[in-house]
Amino acid sequence: MQSQMEIENWLKEHKITEVECLVPDMTGNARGKFIPAKKFLKEDSRLPEGILAQTVTGEFSDNYWELLGTIDGDMLLEPDPSTARIVPWANETTGQIIHDCHTKDGKPHPFSTRAVLKHILELYREEGLQPVIAPEMEFYLVEKNTNPDMVLKPPLGRSGRPETARQSYSIDAANEFEPFVEDMYAYGEAMGLDIDTLIHESGAAQLEVNFIHGDPLNLADQVFTFKRMVREVALKHNIYATFMAKPMASEPGSAKHIHQSILSAADGRNIFSTADGEYSQAFYHYLGGLQKYTPYVMSFFAPNVNSYRRFTREVSAPINLHWGFDNRTTGLRVPDANPKNYRIENRFPGADVNPYLSIAATLACGYLGMKNKVEPSAAYQGNAYEEELALPRTLEEALRGLREDKDIAELFGEKFIELYTSIKLVEFEEFNHVISSWEREHLLLNV
Repeated sequence: MQSQMEIENWLKEHKITEVECLVPDMTGNARGKFIPAKKFLKEDSRLPEGILAQTVTGEFSDNYWELLGTIDGDMLLEPDPSTARIVPWANETTGQIIHDCHTKDGKPHPFSTRAVLKHILELYREEGLQPVIAPEMEFYLVEKNTNPDMVLKPPLGRSGRPETARQSYSIDAANEFEPFVEDMYAYGEAMGLDIDTLIHESGAAQLEVNFIHGDPLNLADQVFTFKRMVREVALKHNIYATFMAKPMASEPGSAKHIHQSILSAADGRNIFSTADGEYSQAFYHYLGGLQKYTPYVMSFFAPNVNSYRRFTREVSAPINLHWGFDNRTTGLRVPDANPKNYRIENRFPGADVNPYLSIAATLACGYLGMKNKVEPSAAYQGNAYEEELALPRTLEEALRGLREDKDIAELFGEKFIELYTSIKLVEFEEFNHVISSWEREHLLLNV
């Protein structure tokens, strides 16, 4: 009742006429429906549970009916008042609220990615621990492209010219897109997003936005909202924004780096630090868990066929499981920080991830590392790109790994992993049906 009153007061305060009832799907995109504000609190919200089982192309896996165990019936939706936000791009005064999905007996739906993250966070709460994260989101601005056979191009900036050279951390290059950036911050403020700094990344018209550190579920909701918002701002400026992991062959990929530390719920102490300011056993076990279990959850960090194009040498993306102190060539980086702020940066996730699954996966790896007291390797010294590539090279290879570890299966649920794997294998096979221009160029008359 309290949450219902919160939402009712919020609707009245902002004179909202329509509500977007949102559910994150398996890809991390928004599914749902529009409900007139007057009806929003008067009836139970429901959606077909099949929306949680769709591929990125809108198809379903072969064992969809078997796994759902239903005839695609309705699931019950519960609005989370903490996610209520104004939609600044809507023509009418519109609100949006993210909903939790429940089965008809009132339990969290096993195929809801938001429910998966909440389950992992509950495991930490049971141990008296509170994870803290800070995501970094990279994305590209590109010219509008309505022909998928055409390569993407950087848009024209204020100067009337597209970028043609690497402009990492360039202030002037970022200012080329000042009108877009100003609207992005204005929309973000209207939606209550904790956006911090913005930089120009290495790629042409590639930007990075950092979020202020905080609660993992809240920040997953914010990243879910942010990606949708950024696409809307770009359309307002007659361009596209893309979170593809590797949208252009000649440019670096886009990542979603996740900084993470663990606090004691009792006193707020960072458990990665000892009393005398050294790195603790918990820190090393958490790090060991990331090293040991990341191969099994790689498909949560790289969820699409395009994701694996990002893992190449010398373009700020990891290629193996090494870790190092302030070493950006490793997949796991420990930034320079005082003991209160000791943290680990996971550099494996791409910008194309489902934010709920990617955050759940990195926290699950660290959790298992601490529970099982996994020791990490020694900190890597030097350039990790000189070592062998030790990550999966395709989505299909990564999905095989997801089903190999019993600890991961227990944390995420065997049925969830089975559904996720089957959905992604459908996408992989659909991709294999496409003959690329490279094949026509080099194989048509030469083999």
